[in-house]
Amino acid sequence: MPIFNLANLFEQAVDEWPDREYIVAEGQRRTFAEMDARANRLAHHLAASGIEPGDHVGIYAYNCVEWVEALWACFKIRAVWININYRYVEDELRYLFDNADLVGLVYAREFAPRVRNVLDVMPMLRHTVVIEDGSGADLDGLDSVPYEEAMAGQSAERDFAPRSSDDRYILYTGGTTGMPKGVVWRHEDVFFALGGGVDLQTGQKVTAPEQMIEVGHRPGLTRFLPIAPLMHGATQWSVMGGSFVGRTTYLVARFDAHEVWRMVEAEKIQSLFITGDAMGRPLSEALDESPGKYDLSSLVALVSTAAVFSPSVKDDFFRHLPNLIITESIGSSEGGGNGLTIIVKGQSEFKFGGPNVKAIDDSLVLDEQGKPTEVGVVGKLARRGNVPVEYYKDPKKTAETFVTFDGVRYVIPGDFARREADGTITLLGRGSQCINSGGEKIYPEEVETALKSHPDVWDAVVIGVPDERWGARVAAVVAPREGAEPDLESIQEHCRKHVAGYKIPRQLHLVAEVERSPSGKPDYRWAQAVATADA
Repeated sequence: MPIFNLANLFEQAVDEWPDREYIVAEGQRRTFAEMDARANRLAHHLAASGIEPGDHVGIYAYNCVEWVEALWACFKIRAVWININYRYVEDELRYLFDNADLVGLVYAREFAPRVRNVLDVMPMLRHTVVIEDGSGADLDGLDSVPYEEAMAGQSAERDFAPRSSDDRYILYTGGTTGMPKGVVWRHEDVFFALGGGVDLQTGQKVTAPEQMIEVGHRPGLTRFLPIAPLMHGATQWSVMGGSFVGRTTYLVARFDAHEVWRMVEAEKIQSLFITGDAMGRPLSEALDESPGKYDLSSLVALVSTAAVFSPSVKDDFFRHLPNLIITESIGSSEGGGNGLTIIVKGQSEFKFGGPNVKAIDDSLVLDEQGKPTEVGVVGKLARRGNVPVEYYKDPKKTAETFVTFDGVRYVIPGDFARREADGTITLLGRGSQCINSGGEKIYPEEVETALKSHPDVWDAVVIGVPDERWGARVAAVVAPREGAEPDLESIQEHCRKHVAGYKIPRQLHLVAEVERSPSGKPDYRWAQAVATADA
């Protein structure tokens, strides 16, 4: 039986492309061989400090080469690294640190005060390593080993115990509501769901680890810039999945649209990886602000996932880069990649009211009884085959999301979808945010897309608020473009051209900025509070 282990796949790539540049971040550069050697040293340090197979080690930092080194170091000794959202405040951190059962922690010095304030919820914590970032934050009471000191004197050799396809990877996802949940995957399953084991365009599946080297030698794009933080699955899998096929990955610590375009020009980036409008819109606006300033001739592809990518924003990109190829995929932390679609100029509009993809064989739409839906019938997006083990320490949510029908285990994260006559699947939106108004189901993403095509709207989020007659009505929380102040009447008139009358917003709230997660997902709890504050 072939072993599909993430550390093994990385080391296989190191041996094939040792001198090729692997990671470039914030002025630091690592070849595959350099990354491997440094990760080996850190792995030996962690093992010597008592970190054992299966132990959880948190990584708490902005995007940097140390983040990636720590990632591979953990996997090399069969430990499990835990992604930590650097934007969390202490209450959220306390929940995550308590839930994750951290035994070790690698963190940027800037976050030392927060770490110190939540030590009481980490009784299992026995070792911490601090990445120097120039912040000068106080380390008193943490007894942390400096990152470079941790590696000094450690062996760069790969003398580690054999690994397994059953080794664990955990991805903590905050979603759009509620506290973060840890999605527990086997290495083999997540490789096929998110790591390139299945080609989302052709559905072809890898049968042996060595095939990833063959894929890496095929003609294609090799310089990728994923913009989201490494705590987000999209960037994690650009870094990990990209390594398996010899790609060079570029990282930015904080998102700045002009800095992204400067990097594209300087490093001859071929593909940008974004999470929908939250990154796409500032990027297109930066090009409007500085027409012709950047040489973007190297840029061939723009990839978006995990958040709505509005047709109007795609058109903005095509206005500046008419030969660009846009790839839009749908998926989730629990369901992996479900499929993708390739978009060229003139094809930006949603054909069926939402993101529409050619789905892989294991992705389908199920009804409440677990049967595949008929064409045109709304059901829930599901995936079978390589699916996660569970949500960590959450048996109730595990039972709700990982469901067995007729002997087949599915993951059903909660997204509504519809099968189309051409065999594709249209994503309609997360069920937890679906608005039921007078018996009609309204998916916020569809209305948000209509809103964001309004000339005075910069960003928008849609929620349902209580209504005595209809049960719920649509409310729009809108961040206007600079100098604009759209009113409800103009918003409604514009939306009538794009969505049915019952979906049109009935109230409007203007805000300076729509609050989103670092991955671009809207904060629906915040939007609900804004929309109901007056009431």
